[in-house]
Amino acid sequence: MLPEERIAALGFSAADTATLAAHFLDAESRGKLGHGLSRIDWLETLPDLRPDAAPRRLHADPGYERWDGNGALGYLTLAAIVDAQLAAPPAHARVVVASSCFPTGMLGWYVRRLAEEGLVAALTATSPARLAHPDGGKPLAGTNPLAIAIPSSIGAPIVADVSMGAVTYGDVLRGAARPDELVPFGGEQAHKGFALALGLELLVGALAGDDFGAVLVVARPEADPVPELRRRAAGLRLPGDA
Repeated sequence: MLPEERIAALGFSAADTATLAAHFLDAESRGKLGHGLSRIDWLETLPDLRPDAAPRRLHADPGYERWDGNGALGYLTLAAIVDAQLAAPPAHARVVVASSCFPTGMLGWYVRRLAEEGLVAALTATSPARLAHPDGGKPLAGTNPLAIAIPSSIGAPIVADVSMGAVTYGDVLRGAARPDELVPFGGEQAHKGFALALGLELLVGALAGDDFGAVLVVARPEADPVPELRRRAAGLRLPGDA
């Protein structure tokens, strides 16, 4: 079966099927296989999947929005949030908080969409506790990725999308990494990866609540730094390049 057929067979609408398929296929094209088509296998195992659920925007001010996943997959919640920001961009900047937002997948996919339309974006999201303190003990933080996208007047934006784990949970799911390899990145400097994971965990928790959530900052740029960076990089591949 085609990816779209497998997703539709789970009960998702045509629009939601297209959104999920686009996300998974983009991850495949960028070599992020842990966020790619293997995630359909995972969705097929979820006992509490609610394909008919839809996210809700609970509050909207010019500089702040709050959303609730309302049982929908985090992929679809963040996609709806991005659509809303593109439909009505902030005059200057806006913070968007989403509760009950999981799983979220490849965060770079969302911020790239915003940057391609000329907006600066930074996005983080929490996940089940999978990273332990470098000194040991039970897991205290999720892999809690952070994605940042900066638009450019000369083409593709810069998109940095980094998980705080040495490997991703998706790689564990698809058998490309062992569970014991899921530790904070950094090797002998793993305390840095752990500090970032824990900081993002608490940031999202403080704003979104106890359940898994996401925080997006979106803003209109005041400058255009990417062309000069690309000039200095002299053809080197930069984050987010194909």
